[in-house]
Amino acid sequence: MRASRWFILASLLVALVAVASHAENEAQPAVPATAAKEAAPPAAAKEPDPPPSVTVIAPREAHGVLGRDVHSPADEDMGPIVDVIVDRTGTVRAAVIDFGGFLGVGSRKIVVDWSALHFGHVADKKDNITLELTKAQVAAAPEYKEDTPIVVLGAAGNLEPFEEH
Repeated sequence: MRASRWFILASLLVALVAVASHAENEAQPAVPATAAKEAAPPAAAKEPDPPPSVTVIAPREAHGVLGRDVHSPADEDMGPIVDVIVDRTGTVRAAVIDFGGFLGVGSRKIVVDWSALHFGHVADKKDNITLELTKAQVAAAPEYKEDTPIVVLGAAGNLEPFEEH
């Protein structure tokens, strides 16, 4: 019984291959080799894309900042950086800090000027990022909400307003 099943399956497979081959031959009309060469337009030589530029940054020179803790100069915990804000030109303008609260409860997002942050040893994840503001100054700042004007806290005298053109 098993042998007959295998024979039937093998016969069906051979039949399917034959039908597929016949259908493929029917779909392609026979064209003499000389006519095919004359009818086909010459293929345009596509220039290869140039290789991308590559920059290698040593691990000690750069590191991601999202999720990194921010502290005041007095070592007060300000919270982690949760976002980075760039202007229309792609220039980094500010960082969003998840300030206050406990385990995400009662916290609010505050935006601080990028130049008010000091990164020290960014390659060492244990090192904190330092903000030139006190906890009281940051606590008095308005909360950041998307699709509203952004109030950016800056260190004394170094924040330039964003002007729309």
